Amino acid sequence: MSDQKFELATFANGCFWCTEAVFQRLEGVRGVKSGFTGGSIKNPPYREVVMGRTGHAEAIQIEYNPEIVDYKTLLYVFFSTHDPTTLNRQGYDVGEQYRSEIFYHTASQKEIAESVISEIEAEKIFQDKIVTQLSEASQFYTAEEEHQNFYNNFTENRYCQLIIEPKLATLRKKFSHQLKS
Repeated sequence: MSDQKFELATFANGCFWCTEAVFQRLEGVRGVKSGFTGGSIKNPPYREVVMGRTGHAEAIQIEYNPEIVDYKTLLYVFFSTHDPTTLNRQGYDVGEQYRSEIFYHTASQKEIAESVISEIEAEKIFQDKIVTQLSEASQFYTAEEEHQNFYNNFTENRYCQLIIEPKLATLRKKFSHQLKS
C-alpha cells in the first residue's frame, strides 16, 4: 500500500454530510474529509460558514488512487449526485456556502473538469445550464470531528434517510461497478 500514489480532489456540492457519504463508497478512495474552502478567513468554524459569513463552501477533500478510480470518474459521480444547475443552492440548503464548485489541484484536473462540463452540456443531461464554478484549490480546513463520517455514524437519522440515502441510491444505480465490496 505504501508504494501507491494517492492524489487529492476537492469538491463542493451542497452539504458535506451528503457528499462525504457518496465518495466514501468508491473503490480507490482512501479517505474523505468534510470541511471548508474557497473563503476569506482562516480556520472558519462551522457556525460561521453555515451562516454565510466567511465566503467558504462546505466541501469535501478526497484522497484517491488514480490507478483505481480516475479523476474523470470522480467528476461523473460529482455531477450525478447533486444539481449543478442551481446557483448557491442544493435542495433546502441555500447560500453560497452550498454552491457547486470544483477546486482543481493541477492543470490536468482543470482540463479534465472543463472537458467533462462541456461534454455534459453538449449531451444536454441537465435541462438548465451548469453553474458549477471551477477554481484553483486553496487552503482546505477540516470541519469539526462531529461532522466527519456523519452518514456512517447516524445512518438512521431522518436527514440521512431523506437526503443522503437517495444520493447513495443514485450512486449504486449508476456506479455499481466502482463501489467498494
